[in-house]
Amino acid sequence: MNEETFIVMEEDIDNRLDVYLTEQYEELSRSYIQKLIKEKLVRVNGKIEKAKYIVNLDDKIKVNLPEKEEISIKPEKISIDIVYEDEDLIVINKPQGMVVHPAPGHYSGTLVNALLHHCGDNLSNINGMMRPGIVHRIDKDTSGLLVVAKNNKSHEILANQFKEHTNTRKYRAIVVGNIKEEEASVDAPIGRHPVDRLKRAVINNGKHAVTHFKVLNRFKNYTYIEARLETGRTHQIRVHLSYIGNPLLGDPIYGPKSSKFNLKGQILHAKVLGFIHPSKGEYMEFVSELPNYFEKILKTLENSYSKNK
Repeated sequence: MNEETFIVMEEDIDNRLDVYLTEQYEELSRSYIQKLIKEKLVRVNGKIEKAKYIVNLDDKIKVNLPEKEEISIKPEKISIDIVYEDEDLIVINKPQGMVVHPAPGHYSGTLVNALLHHCGDNLSNINGMMRPGIVHRIDKDTSGLLVVAKNNKSHEILANQFKEHTNTRKYRAIVVGNIKEEEASVDAPIGRHPVDRLKRAVINNGKHAVTHFKVLNRFKNYTYIEARLETGRTHQIRVHLSYIGNPLLGDPIYGPKSSKFNLKGQILHAKVLGFIHPSKGEYMEFVSELPNYFEKILKTLENSYSKNK
């Protein structure tokens, strides 16, 4: 048996236990997860619960996964852009197109594969063997900053800051359409899309979600903005901007189906990340320059806008 521990984050509350674990072990079926629960191989806060148990914030879930179901995640020598590193954590500037952690269809070439090569065993194991060190995620086609924990104590302290919203997360994005307000907020609950399992949507019984944004520049049919997360729901910025009628340029799920630009994904960059260091107790803030693909789109829009003025 291989015992793994998960701590329920805010974005996952109100899910059934079997649904929650199916999302953590994406390579396992829900029926198999239910079998593990029925065989008492899953404990929540030290207690046996049923599959229908609704997970709560900070629940500690321990899973004894039979050896035959393990998937070996191998270290790979992949270049990563390290912004900061010490014995407790590592801040990475993730490129667009890189998957953060292994999942079906992406068992290699992920940030986790690269981290295993770079850090060895010096990564927290709170979120299991598929997500060692991963405190928070950004989407495959979103570029920018994220922090990785090297030990469990650091992981818990950092995760708590994400839970309490005491950290800083600012993004740069280009959206379709012209946003009239200089600054605004979107306060709309987000949950699973009622039909498409891969999507999120603004729904009445969703989880509290707030995104703040301000306009940095306007082009004829596009707007360059800074978005700041108050909460951290899956796909939050993408869903909220689509909800107000200004989806991210290049977003393959929530945006227009076609674009005159040759894009590989949504134009969204995690530019600023700030948090209190878990052992030093000092606030640290990191800034990532816009990647080339983002700068190129901005320059194209600026040139086009100037010509049409």
